[in-house]
Amino acid sequence: MSDAPQPKPKPKITSARRLGLKMRLLATALEMLKVEKQEKEKEREKALSERIPPLALSGLSLQDLKDLCKDLHQKIDVIDEERYDVNLKVSKNDAEIQEMNQKIFEMKSKLKRPNLKRVKLSAEQMLSVLLGSKNSQSVDFKANLKTVKKEEEKKEEVTDWRKNVEAMSGMEGRKKLFDAGQ
Repeated sequence: MSDAPQPKPKPKITSARRLGLKMRLLATALEMLKVEKQEKEKEREKALSERIPPLALSGLSLQDLKDLCKDLHQKIDVIDEERYDVNLKVSKNDAEIQEMNQKIFEMKSKLKRPNLKRVKLSAEQMLSVLLGSKNSQSVDFKANLKTVKKEEEKKEEVTDWRKNVEAMSGMEGRKKLFDAGQ
């Protein structure tokens, strides 16, 4: 038994014949699509002719035409509601199908994605995980931060309110208020 690679077996059909078959298949498929499209158009016309009777507008009075228009508007509203409901159902079904396909794909695949959980790690633990156990240095991230000095708010001195009232009473107090306003 030798480990020499085996030569690929030659295909039983030549490449020219294979190309010719592909061309014929594509031409046949194109013709079938055209026929199918024509059949669908005929079915549509037939369904429309069955569902919608021809309108006889000649000889109708103005009031009859108005009633006919109102009736047609009501029918259009009902059909629009039905169309909206059907579209909503279709979109829900499409979403369900997509979810199920995703589940099938996950079940078939060998690698399953686990549900990830949030884990709280300190900066040192994160570094040890990223760099491995060989790096045992402790890094203090807070040491590199700038320190910001907060300005102390100016606090007004709390004085006895009675003294303030006595100072503001009389003409002297009014003059002070007048001067402060200017």
